[in-house]
Amino acid sequence: MREKIIAGNWKMNKDAAGTAELIEGLKAKCPSIPGNVKAVLCPPFTSLALAKSLLAGTQFELGAQNMYSENEGAFTGEISPLMLKSAGCTYVILGHSERRQYFAETDSFINSKVKKAFAEGLIPILCVGETLAEREKNVTDQVVTTQVKGGLAGIPASDAERIIIAYEPVWAIGTGKVATPAQAQEVHKRIRTITAELYGQAVAEKIIIQYGGSVKPDNAKELLHQPDIDGALVGGACLKADSFSAIIQAAH
Repeated sequence: MREKIIAGNWKMNKDAAGTAELIEGLKAKCPSIPGNVKAVLCPPFTSLALAKSLLAGTQFELGAQNMYSENEGAFTGEISPLMLKSAGCTYVILGHSERRQYFAETDSFINSKVKKAFAEGLIPILCVGETLAEREKNVTDQVVTTQVKGGLAGIPASDAERIIIAYEPVWAIGTGKVATPAQAQEVHKRIRTITAELYGQAVAEKIIIQYGGSVKPDNAKELLHQPDIDGALVGGACLKADSFSAIIQAAH
């Protein structure tokens, strides 16, 4: 059975004081994490080192929200995978819809970062998903297929089986709207089929596929108990200790 991975994407929220307050709240609300569940916190770059120190001795793991595809160099404002590792990160979110929308990140650029993450021992959380306009045009399958295949281009099966793919319908991110469990399961099953076509069914069955998009305590359990939904990439609800802890418990 695949484990459930619950990751909290803090986005551009929480300074040092806010980071400390949220993590202490999580430690109080969630002193232990169920055995079949992993919980990952993805704070801003400026809070990674602090978060790592505050999480010492807990079961929470640390991830970053983005990275560049080189280890070092004249790339002003960018963060390398080596920097993330030195800050204590195990995971890194790549290809989030906000990166695609606001910063014009392409599938090929995201793919270069996925390759680099694997090369440096980080686990990528590859985000895919369609906009509302694309869903209304009934091209969800084409969009998701293109993004999955683009993100995994040139990735060997030995790495692919360790990737996390996060399906986030863009129309459900931060809007309060959420795909129904049936809608989410349908796309997750399709992603499983795409990866099976690329790598074979045995590899596809190992890949963690998260759902993201207005995940909250009151809808988490039903979503997370769909057969191909292996966790959640949580946005707004991860900024409150009681909400994020409840989602973690729902995964169990």
